[in-house]
Amino acid sequence: MTDVLLLPGDGIGPEVTEQVRRVASRLANDLAIEERAFGGSSFDQFGAPLTDDTLALAQASKAVLMGAVGGPAWADAPRHLRPEAGLLNLRTGMAVFANLRPAICFDALADASSLKREVVQGLDIMIVRELTGGVYFGQPRGIETLADGQRRGVDTQVYTTSEIERVSRVAFELARGRRNKVTSAEKSNVMETGLLWREVVTALHAKDYPDVQLEHMLADNAAMQLVKNPKQFDVIVTDNLFGDILSDEAAQLTGGLGLLPSAALGAPGTPGLFEPIHGSAPDITGKGVANPLAAILSFEMALRWSLGRADLADRLKAAVVGALEDGARTPDIGGTLSTGQMADAVIAKL
Repeated sequence: MTDVLLLPGDGIGPEVTEQVRRVASRLANDLAIEERAFGGSSFDQFGAPLTDDTLALAQASKAVLMGAVGGPAWADAPRHLRPEAGLLNLRTGMAVFANLRPAICFDALADASSLKREVVQGLDIMIVRELTGGVYFGQPRGIETLADGQRRGVDTQVYTTSEIERVSRVAFELARGRRNKVTSAEKSNVMETGLLWREVVTALHAKDYPDVQLEHMLADNAAMQLVKNPKQFDVIVTDNLFGDILSDEAAQLTGGLGLLPSAALGAPGTPGLFEPIHGSAPDITGKGVANPLAAILSFEMALRWSLGRADLADRLKAAVVGALEDGARTPDIGGTLSTGQMADAVIAKL
C-alpha cells in the first residue's frame, strides 16, 4: 500500500515537494512514496487535471501530499479542465471536508510579520474551514447572457445541517486539546446559510460540547479582529469561502504564505490531503528561491494526522524551529537561502 502519494503539481510545486522527498528519505525512509502528475502538468500530459487512475491511487493511499496547481499557462482552458478544477475534484473524490489551517508565529520570525512583534509573538491559531460545500460547489452556477445583452454571473451558497455539524465537531474536538475555545464565523445578519450555520453550531455545542467556550462572530468582524488582536482566537470554524479568505489573512500575520501548511481530513480511517497554502507562484518558478517550509510542515501534519507517526512529526517540527532559530531564511522571509539550502538546514537539524 502506498503510504504517501506525492502530487507536485505546477509552478513551484515540484520544487517544494522535492524537498519533502529529501526530508522523508532522511526522517522516515521506510515510507512507500509514489508520485503522479496533477493539475496543469496532468492536463498537458493526459488532457485532464486529475485522471481517474490518480484519484483511485489517492483514495487507496494513507496520505496525499500536493504542491500547488494553476498558472497563466492554463488560463484559457475550459473551466472544468483547469488545474483548480482538478483540486476541487480531488477534495470531493477523497471526501475530505475539514480543512485544518494552523497559523503559528515562530518566535524566530516574529519580526517578519507586517504587524508589531507584541501583537503576533506566540500566536497559535487553528482555522477549521469547511472544504467540500458552500459557494465553491453550490448549484446553479455559471455565466449567462440576458435578453437585453447583459451578462450575469451566478454562484450559489448552500449548506446542509450535516455538513455544518461534521466540520463543527472537528473544531470542538480540536479545541478540547488546545485552549478550549471555538469562534464560529459566518454572516448570519445577511445570509440564510449564515443563519443556519449559527443555529446548527449553537445546537451542537449545547448538546455535545458545553464544556468548550463558544463565541459567534460575523466574518467581516473576524477579519478585522485578526489584525487587531489575533491572539484572542484559539480555533476558528467557518465555511469554505470565509475560511479561504481568513486563513490567508492569518498566514500573513505569521510572516508569509511560504510558512504555513494545511491538512484536509475526512472520516476516521480515510486518507488525508496535505498541502502548503501558498499558490504555484509562477513569478518565481524555476528560480530556486521558493520557501519549502510550508510543504515540509504539511508533511509533518501528514505524519501526525494520517500516518500515525507523531514521534517523527515532533522531530520534524523541532528541526524546522531549530533551523529558523539558527537564522536560516529564504528571500520571502528576509534571507538568501535557496529552496534546497533551506531544506538542508532542516535536514541538518534532524
